[in-house]
Amino acid sequence: MEQIKLHDKVFERYIPHAKIQETVQELAGRVYEDAGRQVPVFLVVLKGGMVFATDFAKHYPGEMILDYIRVKSYSGTRSTGQMEWLIKPSEDLQGRPVYLLEDIVDTGNTLAFMLDRLAEYNPAYVKIVSLFHKPEAYRKDIPLDFIGMKIPNKFIVGYGLDYDELGRNLKDVYQLKA
Repeated sequence: MEQIKLHDKVFERYIPHAKIQETVQELAGRVYEDAGRQVPVFLVVLKGGMVFATDFAKHYPGEMILDYIRVKSYSGTRSTGQMEWLIKPSEDLQGRPVYLLEDIVDTGNTLAFMLDRLAEYNPAYVKIVSLFHKPEAYRKDIPLDFIGMKIPNKFIVGYGLDYDELGRNLKDVYQLKA
């Protein structure tokens, strides 16, 4: 199995790029069906969601608006539990359909923080689109509207996800070696 080293940790290849692309295309189709004739605002959760959002946009067949938000909650391989709202939406979300494009949902703490803040913008609704979800780690009762893949509660990098800023550019997803 292919391995890489980032900083002081070793990771094994876990999800190949082709499988990720297949999942992203399927998610884009499901969201398009859900949005109907509306022009949704896709809020990309930076930094990790940028690669997912780029491919998602390529597969989305309808009109759409992309905007970006950024919340910081991780240090190394662990969530700090402290949330920082670094980049707020620049689009007017009032009465508009909003889809949050997340790379991964694990505990749900960051998601809860973002939804709480986004409510202040009075969107018509906010739906969650997450490429990866760790059900074992999830601690919230917030429904996830669109999930690409459910994965075990192990740390992953690649395809936008990082370990202390390294690994985002990997086309495959790698899992921390036990």
